[in-house]
Amino acid sequence: MAKNVLVPTDGSPQSDDALVHALEEFDGGTITVLHVIDPIDAGYNAPVGMPGGSEEWYENAQEQSEAVFADAQEIADEYGVELDTRQEMGRPARTIVAVAEEDDFDQIVMGSHGRSGVSRILLGSVAETVVRRSTIPVTVVR
Repeated sequence: MAKNVLVPTDGSPQSDDALVHALEEFDGGTITVLHVIDPIDAGYNAPVGMPGGSEEWYENAQEQSEAVFADAQEIADEYGVELDTRQEMGRPARTIVAVAEEDDFDQIVMGSHGRSGVSRILLGSVAETVVRRSTIPVTVVR
């Protein structure tokens, strides 16, 4: 049975590993790569005191999404698969769960950054939050 699989990505090696896993495990399924633009990043990366800084930040974030999608498609080309892509704005964990539920995905496959201990507690974990909140199966690839 073909599945509709959501693969959230941030362009990291862990995300690439998750995409490879999805391509290998869900052959014949539809794979959608999701990149979430986090507006919180604007506060850290936007130029200070520059008129229109938020527009420039958003344009840069969109360009980064396109680069992430191009890299993902390069990986999928090795498997002869054409990916669907989707870009959303929001907090990553919440957005991933919302997209998965709204669009009737059957599975989420995502990478883990492998943080542990104090680092995980202080920084939180998108993958952990998705696992806890998702109503559909989630595979976390390390």
